[in-house]
Amino acid sequence: MINKMYQPFTKEEFYQVLAPSGELLDSIEEIITEPLMKKMYENMMLVRAFDRKAIHLQRQGRLGTYAPFEGQEAAQVGSALALSPDDWMFPTYRDHAAAIVHGQDLYRVLLYWNAHLDGSICPDGKRLIPPTVPIATQMLHAVGTAWASKLRGENNISIAYFGDGATSEGDFHEALNFAGVYKTPTIFFCQNNGYAISVPFKKQSASKTIAQRAIAYDIPGVRVDGNDIFAVWLTVKEAIERALRGEGPTLIEAVTFRYGAHTTADDPKKYRDQEHLSSHWRDNYDPITRLQKFLYRKGLWNEEKEEKLVQQIEEKINMHVQKAESYPKADPLDMFNHVYATQPWHIQEQQNELRQALQKDVKSK
Repeated sequence: MINKMYQPFTKEEFYQVLAPSGELLDSIEEIITEPLMKKMYENMMLVRAFDRKAIHLQRQGRLGTYAPFEGQEAAQVGSALALSPDDWMFPTYRDHAAAIVHGQDLYRVLLYWNAHLDGSICPDGKRLIPPTVPIATQMLHAVGTAWASKLRGENNISIAYFGDGATSEGDFHEALNFAGVYKTPTIFFCQNNGYAISVPFKKQSASKTIAQRAIAYDIPGVRVDGNDIFAVWLTVKEAIERALRGEGPTLIEAVTFRYGAHTTADDPKKYRDQEHLSSHWRDNYDPITRLQKFLYRKGLWNEEKEEKLVQQIEEKINMHVQKAESYPKADPLDMFNHVYATQPWHIQEQQNELRQALQKDVKSK
């Protein structure tokens, strides 16, 4: 389909199908159907609206610290839409767009950011691991799961999401090494946002790209325009086909940019020209605007459909917000559960200390 994806792209190059102008650079209509194109757009619109709503809820004190993703919709939605229901997804704390597309309920995402245990429940019939906060650890889990699927003769893959900062962790290299040795059906999907919180990629690594690191493990590596949902979908789809043929893993580097802060507890203006960078990417490379231009040009979309979709999305999100807020508040003592089979003395001490503090707080009210 797109064998050129495995060429060693330079820092300035990547695989691209849909130009920022909304024009096609390659013929893909026979591969990506019109219904799928509209589904891509509708999903990106949904997750962007959800992301903005979550930030508003956090600022209003109705949600805990939250990790936004606006600007990375094409990378997450495009990759998730390429999966089958039987595929395993290993997201980070920022990949709720991918999780939603793979079947996670919006209200459970909100529960997760309010520290509720029910926010980590996997949807019925899906294989979705709870968001991983420790950097890069989920990559090893994805390899192990894919290896187990291979040994069982199952027809599915595992996809591990991670950012550019994770590629500086030892787990990244261990995961690629094991996947390469055992040819596991694993897709390593890196969203290269250019910053590991405040550290730019050039200060993390001397390598020009992340994709080129695949060479060391003798697995395919591809650099794709992460704001081009067509290119992302095609790339992941081909990686899945390779994996299911028994040809092993693929490392995908999706070049993108997150408009907002690392989390709602971060101030990006302290370490980069936030206003210039965000406006530059939003004005020139926005993934939703790019697809919208294409759909309008093809006659597949219009203002009437846009207004209807926006209204439907708003109603859906509000319904899920109400459902999430109808849940009882999370119990802080839950953090001590499901960690140790037998709690060590110092953990018991901390748990008792917190319990006493909570009881004291209740009495004071």
